[in-house]
Amino acid sequence: MHPNKMTCALKYARRSLFGVLLITPLLLCAKERIVTLSPAINEIVYALGAGDDVVGNTTYSLYPEASKTVAKVGGYFSPNLEKILALRPTLVIMQPNNAKLAAQLAKLHIKTMTVPIDRLAHIKGSILKLGKHLQKSDRAKAIISRIDEALKQTQGIVKNKKILIVFGHNTVISGNIFVAGQNLYFDDIITASGNTNALHSDRKGQPVLNRENIIVLNPDIVILLARDLKKLGLHKNDLIDPWLSLPIRAAKQRNIYLLNKTYDGIPSDRLVLFLQDFKAILHAAKDH
Repeated sequence: MHPNKMTCALKYARRSLFGVLLITPLLLCAKERIVTLSPAINEIVYALGAGDDVVGNTTYSLYPEASKTVAKVGGYFSPNLEKILALRPTLVIMQPNNAKLAAQLAKLHIKTMTVPIDRLAHIKGSILKLGKHLQKSDRAKAIISRIDEALKQTQGIVKNKKILIVFGHNTVISGNIFVAGQNLYFDDIITASGNTNALHSDRKGQPVLNRENIIVLNPDIVILLARDLKKLGLHKNDLIDPWLSLPIRAAKQRNIYLLNKTYDGIPSDRLVLFLQDFKAILHAAKDH
């Protein structure tokens, strides 16, 4: 028996002077009731093997399959306090953007954990932190090891290429082009591979470009992250072709790539899958 469970069992059962077994429920012995407030955090908790403890998550927490049947407490930016409280959570795990909610829960004496997952080091640190709290440290370390190995395999394929990662379904390249700047883990991945982010910006917010900005950047490789193409009635060429018409090196060398997997943009243990796709893109670019 796990030492913590042994201690819990001893505290849980107390025999009275008359030999009658009295059961005293203690919070220490209760099973964790976890609410996860982002798809990435939800996936990490499940990957650590604590999915059975998740009693609530957000609308777009759809992986793994078991997540779909868990009670939904709202969206990533709009979790509902009343729905969270109705689930009687012992732990609510969130990202820094939920600071106001964390303060509300603290007043109600509900434990919270805030884990940043914007940069690569933060993702790995948060996986280890959650693994330690949930007594799943070995699993956490194994996840980190797989991420590090996948990252290592992206190195030395191509070097010093300017890579631009783009979000959204842009069928016209004019304005409102959302890209990865220096504030996200995509920048860390590009740098670790021996290449550079085509956009250098100190902005903390989401960088937004227009056609002229992109032409000035002149990226060597463009990676489009666009999920749910079928739901939107789009084909991958609807998004790739507008980029091929631009006077940039990536277009001339036909190094425009589209990824539309469900894990794209979700910094969880499935980051390994994105890294494998990124590696394949670098190999394809090398051959051009």
